[in-house]
Amino acid sequence: MNSFVRALRTPELRNKILFTLGLLAVYRLGVFIPTPGFDYTNVMTCSDQSQAAGSSSVLGMVSLFSGGALLQLSIFSLGVMPYITASIIIQLLRVVIPRFEALHKEGQSGTAKLTQYTRYLTIGLAILQSTTIITLVRSGNFFPGCTLELIPDQSIPALVLMVLTMTVGTVLIMWMGEMITERGIGNGMSLLIFTSIAASFPVALGQIFELQGWLTFSLVILIALLVMLGVVFVEQSQRRIPVQYAKRMVGRRMYGGTSTYIPIKVNQAGVIPVIFASSILALPTMAASFGEPGEPWVDWINTHLVMGASFSWIYALVYVALIIFFAFFYVSITFNAEEIADNMKKYGGFVPNVRAGKPTERYLQYVINRIQTPGAIYLAIISLIPLFALVYLGASQNFPLGGASLLIIIGVGLDTVKQIDAKLQQHHYEGILR
Repeated sequence: MNSFVRALRTPELRNKILFTLGLLAVYRLGVFIPTPGFDYTNVMTCSDQSQAAGSSSVLGMVSLFSGGALLQLSIFSLGVMPYITASIIIQLLRVVIPRFEALHKEGQSGTAKLTQYTRYLTIGLAILQSTTIITLVRSGNFFPGCTLELIPDQSIPALVLMVLTMTVGTVLIMWMGEMITERGIGNGMSLLIFTSIAASFPVALGQIFELQGWLTFSLVILIALLVMLGVVFVEQSQRRIPVQYAKRMVGRRMYGGTSTYIPIKVNQAGVIPVIFASSILALPTMAASFGEPGEPWVDWINTHLVMGASFSWIYALVYVALIIFFAFFYVSITFNAEEIADNMKKYGGFVPNVRAGKPTERYLQYVINRIQTPGAIYLAIISLIPLFALVYLGASQNFPLGGASLLIIIGVGLDTVKQIDAKLQQHHYEGILR
């Protein structure tokens, strides 16, 4: 607590913290501003009925990351998901488009160009997703079972205004995230997601207390603390590959002769595999939402591939398989062993007892595969927590103490604390982390 007081006493750090908190407050305010064109009273009635029935929404991940804005159909309904999706797509396209890979290697100028592409793609995805949401609302599939009229005026100008409002809301969120990253503390987009998920905790825990009683509520809190301790331990764990640099003369100066290491985290992929797996599993559900109720294929999907009112082993097995696959797939793209080995050889670096060049590349690939195996299993176990909560607690599909939500909360929290600690160290103060 003393370290936080010192942080607020530092003028530069205090301004950054207040600026960040101010934009986060604006973001949370926008969650409760309805999109023009919707009947807000009927929307809230249908939203309450949907949550009480525990029905599964095809856009459950978007709802989680928007802090409930999606179910309220507010101006920030899409949240940060269009930007996250665009960032992932641009990152994956580096593998198949040489131009993107060349821009990535150009440094700051190339990164700025890729960021610009990400912004354009975010706008396109926001238009697509807002159109999809409005289509689902008009068809009655957004809130299954609710027959109230949600869009009184379905003329073309009114629908275009709704799409434009949701898209502009996404652009505003993207701008706020970049401003927090540039002038505030921490990663802007990550903090916006952190705020959205944290806002859902009181409601979710309150429902558990009301429906299950204080004993189950206390047990959930205890298990949550134990799981958080385990997640923090794994997220901080890493395999350090030692690297030594040979001495070399550049002009009249001697360089090299130092030792360092390459840190490889146990969970090198982060939360991306969970997001990918959830997105893939949402596709069959979305397809079923456009089908006729009662058809065999629609009923099979709703029974086995939707995490709704009942537990499905097929859903759990497919979910785990997708998480493990995407964990290895994403790490194989982001961790370029060949590039790291070439850079080490270029600057005179080598791993002890391993020859430079191809042997180093094979060694790095061997290590990352060995480390990623327990990391992928760890991600799968964490992601199954909401499913078991559904069975034993009767919780909803967006149970906050597991899956992507828990990983993001802890990851963003650790990263933000480290950044504040670094700022304090710059001002010769004792850091928060001891």
